[in-house]
Amino acid sequence: MVQIERLADLKPVHQRQAAALALWRWRAPVFAFRLDAGWGVDRAVLESLFRLAAAPVGEESDRAFRRALAELCTASLFRSEVDPDTVQLFQLETVSSLLTFGTLLDEPGVDTAEQVVEGAAGLANYLDGLVEGALYPHPAETAHREYLAQLTVRSGEGYFASRNFAVASAAHDALAALSDSAGLFDSSTGRELLALCEDFGEELVTTMRWLRATGH
Repeated sequence: MVQIERLADLKPVHQRQAAALALWRWRAPVFAFRLDAGWGVDRAVLESLFRLAAAPVGEESDRAFRRALAELCTASLFRSEVDPDTVQLFQLETVSSLLTFGTLLDEPGVDTAEQVVEGAAGLANYLDGLVEGALYPHPAETAHREYLAQLTVRSGEGYFASRNFAVASAAHDALAALSDSAGLFDSSTGRELLALCEDFGEELVTTMRWLRATGH
């Protein structure tokens, strides 16, 4: 709730950037694992959607995003039923968030941005549940416990949900100072935020690989 209240304090352009950063946190898990060939999803199209979400807000980038989104929606994935495994579920939920982000182009506002931001938080919380329910202890279990013990505010959430919240909070603190006309790649602060999200994404990938290797 605190995260959403802070999101509402941002300008619409920065709410959109907060949503783009939420997507960026799950970019690595999408591309670290092979996409199901039966889905017919072009990796290059997905990559362009992530990058365009982080581009400067404007007609040019909006048109490019719409074109890429329309191309994505031609994939057989959207015309068939799928039975995803754990990793594929994370991929599909992130694709769904890209579709939701697309509505921000025509209907900017905190409600839609909130859906994307909350989607990322929900996936992190779900991953915590998978780790907690795993048959084997997580390789970084001790480090995760130490991280949670050092938090000033105890939320009762697991490691990945807490890390996601910390990364989102850092983004919210920095976004208000960014130029309204600049994309996230266009300033050192924006690039640092993207890198922070990428680092978290790599943590997610490591744990997802561990879950797959242990037969979850």
